[in-house]
Amino acid sequence: MRRVSLNARQSHDAPYSDDLEIALIMIEHPELDAPVRLSTDPTERLSIDPLAYGTRSAWMDSDPATEPFLFILAASDIPGDLEDAPASANIIVENVDSDIAKLLRSFIDRPTVHLAVVMASTPDLVEVEFRDMAMISADGDAGQITLEISRAPIEDESVPMDRFTKERFPGLFR
Repeated sequence: MRRVSLNARQSHDAPYSDDLEIALIMIEHPELDAPVRLSTDPTERLSIDPLAYGTRSAWMDSDPATEPFLFILAASDIPGDLEDAPASANIIVENVDSDIAKLLRSFIDRPTVHLAVVMASTPDLVEVEFRDMAMISADGDAGQITLEISRAPIEDESVPMDRFTKERFPGLFR
């Protein structure tokens, strides 16, 4: 059973609520100087020139004053609670800039992606979070880019993973 805060329950139970669920996304990669912080809600205006909106949250030890989560036009499918399937999600980013696709296709190693769901009124209180997921693919067209995120693929594990030695598997050598 998933724990839900009182703010989230009131928001879901109210017929019309101003409080929204926000997806916070953090993308980390060794070649990035700092993690990329993204939000699906323009909670507040961050700057006028250039015009930027975003969400200030302390999630993942971010400094809300200097490291806000920048607003992007995106929709996301948050990972489900299926027991037989690994956690996976899709983030659909509207392709408003031609440089987005070029940037997403420029990496060779898979970036690490962290997702969290928070309420707009309490962005520091995490309702659900998914950490250390891998960006599997970034496919797009002229209108949108779909980022597929899942656990690290089993194919990336080294083979053979464990050697069948007497010290590692003593039950085989009786």
